[in-house]
Amino acid sequence: MPVPWEALIPFGLVTVMFGVSGTLLNVSTRAQNLGKPVRHNIDNWDEMMMRRDEQLTGHKRGQRDDPTPPPGFETSSLYFDI
Repeated sequence: MPVPWEALIPFGLVTVMFGVSGTLLNVSTRAQNLGKPVRHNIDNWDEMMMRRDEQLTGHKRGQRDDPTPPPGFETSSLYFDI
């Protein structure tokens, strides 16, 4: 049975375009997450830690190794003591 060679060109184009679009999506999501992989199954604890990290560093995926908070961290909370 002969191979339909004219069908291989569209098949190759579709395969290449799926590969290119998947790679661009991966690069885009990693660029938005400071080069780290995307988070899955985020629970309440992870959301609280992401909010804290955003207050400390300015980005929800950023983390600091310095134990002292930046100036204004004490007053940037959404919750106030009465």
